[in-house]
Amino acid sequence: MDPLGARSQFVDIQTLPTWQQQLAEETPLDQDQNQGLQDQDRSLQDFPSPFPFRPDINRKIVLFRGDVALLNCTAVLNTSNESLNDKNPVSDSVHLQAGPELRDELLKLKGCRTGEAKLTKGFNLAARFIVHTVGPKYKAKYRTAAESSLFSCYRNTMQLATEQSMASVGLCVVSTAKRGYPLEDATHIAFRTVRRFLENHGNSLEAVVFAVSDTEEPVYRKLLLLYFPRSEEEEKVSLPRIPADIGNTEGEPVVPERQIRIAEKPGTLEDDSEEESLKSDLGQVGNHAFARMEGDVDKQRKQILQGQMSEAAILKQHQRNYGRWLCRARAEDLSDVAALKALYQTGVDMCGRTVMVLVGRNIPVTLIDIEKALLYFIHVMDHITVKEYVMVYFHTLTGEHNHLDSDFLKNLYDIVDAKFKKNLKAFYFVHPTFRSKVSTWFFTTFSVSGLKDKVRYLDSLQQLFTCMRPEQIDIPPFVLDYDARVNGPYHRSQSSSL
Repeated sequence: MDPLGARSQFVDIQTLPTWQQQLAEETPLDQDQNQGLQDQDRSLQDFPSPFPFRPDINRKIVLFRGDVALLNCTAVLNTSNESLNDKNPVSDSVHLQAGPELRDELLKLKGCRTGEAKLTKGFNLAARFIVHTVGPKYKAKYRTAAESSLFSCYRNTMQLATEQSMASVGLCVVSTAKRGYPLEDATHIAFRTVRRFLENHGNSLEAVVFAVSDTEEPVYRKLLLLYFPRSEEEEKVSLPRIPADIGNTEGEPVVPERQIRIAEKPGTLEDDSEEESLKSDLGQVGNHAFARMEGDVDKQRKQILQGQMSEAAILKQHQRNYGRWLCRARAEDLSDVAALKALYQTGVDMCGRTVMVLVGRNIPVTLIDIEKALLYFIHVMDHITVKEYVMVYFHTLTGEHNHLDSDFLKNLYDIVDAKFKKNLKAFYFVHPTFRSKVSTWFFTTFSVSGLKDKVRYLDSLQQLFTCMRPEQIDIPPFVLDYDARVNGPYHRSQSSSL
């Protein structure tokens, strides 16, 4: 406790400016942001941000450069290891300020698993409570697991805060450099988790303070704009910079292969396709040779080469080959390909079918590993193609270095599962050139079958918006700008529906 009359070392969060208040203290948008705003076409206003301007939420957010242990929040967060005895700057400071009683209290907790959050008293801290959490060790190979664990750290902390009717919580950067988690990636997860929690469950919370060091502050300040825009202008500027992966409605990373489908009436067929349903059920029995009761695999391969294989056996061999590609796609680190933002899921078309976007200009064919690109396509598309979907390909401003080789496309078409081809209902080719039309005609006529009738050439976004509403598709700013220059600005009143 501070001597009587001495200035307290603890920080009263009521004296700290909120994130919304900091807007008035800052200079107008810098040159880079202004350029970003100029790149937005007026029609971009039709595309809602997943993180819209919410002044009520911004008034709860505080960015504090300093020691989280010094905040007089109801609770502060401590990042530690599974034994709750980690040596890192945050944990060391919390223990120093709280006193030796904290160490004795932690022994009673008997550790904490990764992603969990446990509560103790604050002892000599200004904070009444301390929330202890364990961030994941980061390895690129297991990135998805690390993302889920880090989400759980922040989500469980916020959940504890509301369950204990806390008014404020101070959050440090979970998963220290010691654990190897990239700061910017971790910050995206922290912000979207807190934002979604405040939207859905945060009525009782009055303040969330992000406590950062000198090196962490620039990253936090840059990314706060994406998830907590302080004006409609900032919302527009931030929209193109928001990552394609923003998790589900709670901010949690979505892992399609872990999702479980439960039928409404188990044990009954939903339609008359009894044979297809039986095949689907049998397909869940197992993936190894014994479960499938297969014959000699080497003998089957030899028969394929000799043309003696039945169609059913050939199909089974193809599914086995696709399964191997899918396993590789799920195990390999494809973050460098994902960063290109050349392929992503957006909304639905007017028939309710999922829309996938492919951006030609974002594919640097001469620079990327083509095999990894193929793996990424399979990884992203596998769960999408289980039901009907459409693809929108923006050929806008593509150059020679963006054109995928026809041999690669043929190889991709031959590898993918039958559901890719069966459930693709339309391929919208936006802003095609004469040369690209000719190349596509030859490819769909002589190289692949069944795709030619699905290709639709669209010279303008206006034509695309007759198939899907503008707010249902995330269009790159350069495509909007190009279309406005060539075809004139888009007016919503001109759109028509199918």
